[in-house]
Amino acid sequence: MSSTIIEPQRQSNPNHNPLKSVVKFFAGVAQVSGGTVLTIGTIVSTLAAGSMVGLAISFRNLPDVRTLQGYIPTETSYIYDIKGRSLATIHGEAHREVMELEQVSPELKRAVLAIEDSHFYQHHGINFYSVGRAVVANFKKGEVSEGASTLSMQLAKNLFLSRDRTVQRKLAEAVLAIRLEQVFTKEEILELYFNTIYWGHNNYGAQTAAESYFNKDASELNLAEASMMAGLIQAPEQYSPFNNYEETKKRQKQVLNRMQDIGWISEQMAKAAYETPLLIGKPTSWQTSQLPYITDAVIAELKERFGPESVSKGGLRIQTTVDYDFQKWAEKNVQESYNYYLNYGWLRTSQIALAAVDPRTHFVKALVGSVDYNKSQFNRAIQSRRQPGSTFKPFVYYTAFATGKYTPYSVVNDTPVRYRDGDIYYRPQNYGGGYSGPISIRAALIQSSNVPAVKIGVAVGLDKVIDTVRSLGIKNPMQPVLSLPLGSVGLSPLEMAGAFATFAADGWHSDATTIVRVTDSRGNILLDNTKPPKLVLDQWSVASLTSVLQGVINGGTGTRAYIGRPAAGKTGTTSAEKDVWFVGYTPQLATAVWIGKDNYQSLGRGVTGGGLAAPVWRRFMRGALQNEEVRYFTSPSQFQRPKAK
Repeated sequence: MSSTIIEPQRQSNPNHNPLKSVVKFFAGVAQVSGGTVLTIGTIVSTLAAGSMVGLAISFRNLPDVRTLQGYIPTETSYIYDIKGRSLATIHGEAHREVMELEQVSPELKRAVLAIEDSHFYQHHGINFYSVGRAVVANFKKGEVSEGASTLSMQLAKNLFLSRDRTVQRKLAEAVLAIRLEQVFTKEEILELYFNTIYWGHNNYGAQTAAESYFNKDASELNLAEASMMAGLIQAPEQYSPFNNYEETKKRQKQVLNRMQDIGWISEQMAKAAYETPLLIGKPTSWQTSQLPYITDAVIAELKERFGPESVSKGGLRIQTTVDYDFQKWAEKNVQESYNYYLNYGWLRTSQIALAAVDPRTHFVKALVGSVDYNKSQFNRAIQSRRQPGSTFKPFVYYTAFATGKYTPYSVVNDTPVRYRDGDIYYRPQNYGGGYSGPISIRAALIQSSNVPAVKIGVAVGLDKVIDTVRSLGIKNPMQPVLSLPLGSVGLSPLEMAGAFATFAADGWHSDATTIVRVTDSRGNILLDNTKPPKLVLDQWSVASLTSVLQGVINGGTGTRAYIGRPAAGKTGTTSAEKDVWFVGYTPQLATAVWIGKDNYQSLGRGVTGGGLAAPVWRRFMRGALQNEEVRYFTSPSQFQRPKAK
């Protein structure tokens, strides 16, 4: 017995008159169950003259179905890791993935047509026999209790009409169905139908339903699976296998019996399909993200670029910059570091955030926004802006080097100084007090002396320091206040990691991003972040700064960040020990670690970035780079020193 649909395609008829089609029904007779034949008088008396008036009104006020030409239903957006593994879906009410009709399993097409509209290829939008049967049933009950909707009528209802069970709505549904068949081919109507019909559990369209119920594409459904899905259309939640598997099987049998009755499958095929065990999946509409820190950042970036509507309904396909396994390892690393400190009675009620950026691409490689996402969803790696303390000083010294007037061996006096600031005086002090007298910039930065940083910042111009920070992609508001060189501005770990990544890349910069590429569901590229970076910094000045920052790790305040390969970085500790940082880099990876309390209370007297944040950075970087070859920084001698201006 043939397993294909017997009815051939009927081409649309532009000369077909929809009003004549409806009148034809009312002027004829309807064969109903039990062999009863109703005459035109019975039917007309049932509908009454008011229905015809409603029909006339419907013709005048109904939507124009031609607006569906080129129509694309709202679609779910999908987020993947850099290797293509699914991380999350984003959608509004409708969880949907649009597909072409050829991608729908032939078995599903047959099953749906059999149970919903077996004469689909033979009518012009209305099945008069079914309508007649429904009219009689509704007349006997005195209300609209039974439908007779063809697929075209169902599509018209879903796209244009309310769910009210009234005679007038059914008339409008019939008129729109006829109009649809005038404008679109049967295949076009079927494709729209399979992409818009509701299958339960927020799944709209066959593809997401197949993924939810069977963990497979709609193109792969067999007869057993297809007959089950076809049975859902009438009452998706009632027949859902997630809710009542017994009811699901009963409804599946009805579909298979119908397919057998009309000769589309044999008795043996129906029996085999019914007895085939169904591998039921699980609802996929509201699954939680596999990497919430990453997807939170991705969604924020997408909304900024494309708007919330495009993100939740536009069917975007987003490839992120993050590898699933690497991100999971980063989260574990932060959690274990936190637990280690807790065992020694440190960091209670504190948080750790980490951001890692590849200097070669400025792709984000890891974001950890807290020690436990389940307890706190606030992503401190991108949303929390805390004072960076002395990790801001490299911006000051780079600016000095770029003027051509300073080198790492230029001398600055580490001596008491005061600056008039309005009606008050600002007196910077070194951590722990004391002064070193004449000192090289190299030594001042390695020791993290505060007074030299302020003096150099004032000498080169605080506005120029801000210009440097802006060139590194940091857009936060900041003022040229005297305390700026000591980090009196709010910055996020990701902003710091992205800026230091430009130092690691010898001055080549791109804005740090969590997104590699965004396409629509048809593969059209909407955003491509693989474009080459731009040179934004003087390379001699960057290389000179890097050589000094290597000294911070090799013999300065950041020795606990030593990882056994060339690395540069800077510690940071804010006043009253409210924030501690370590931000550092190798040629392959730049990472910022922040530790603090959300209520801005002190972490404890004597706590420093070199003491707490640097070990977390070291642990992370050793693991992150264990499979990377050792690379060396570029020497300043390979670049020309800028001329003094």
